[in-house]
Amino acid sequence: MAFVALTTGALVASCAVPGSYRPELYAESAYVPYTLAAGDRLRIIVFGQDALSNTYSVDGAGRIAMPLIGSVPVQGLPVPAVEQEIAARLRNGFVREPRVSVEVEAFRPFFVLGEVTTAGQYPFVEAMTARTAIAIAGGFGPRGYQGAVDLTRVIDGVPVTGRVPLDTPVRPGDTITVRERIF
Repeated sequence: MAFVALTTGALVASCAVPGSYRPELYAESAYVPYTLAAGDRLRIIVFGQDALSNTYSVDGAGRIAMPLIGSVPVQGLPVPAVEQEIAARLRNGFVREPRVSVEVEAFRPFFVLGEVTTAGQYPFVEAMTARTAIAIAGGFGPRGYQGAVDLTRVIDGVPVTGRVPLDTPVRPGDTITVRERIF
């Protein structure tokens, strides 16, 4: 009986290891709105206020620094929420009726590691899959396993790693690791 309990416990614990399939990594990809994080570059336009309209980078603390209103936390927020936050801060004694437009000018990069031709950091392109990301990294190396990859993604502030199919959508900030195939 103790053996069965120990074996069951080991099997349950193994479900969280990087080698296990993690459907939450690819099931939510297409439906969750993009949220901002460090490394994103934003084009912010405040209509009628040329001095405030500019390109701003999200710093390591998840903030942007704008004239008049100072540091604005944007980490984890979708673009419409950032527009509303900036407008609210400008409305507080600076601009009577601010109209703000925010767009992501450059997404934070993604990373490809392991058995690829050129591992490294790459600029994100929309509608990218793990297969496309590997192609950008020069394709599979001679020992690269081409059946699935390990994907690390931050979900609700927690890095989650799991094995996913090659057609899984990639998001900015993801890390794709191509494992070595077993001969």
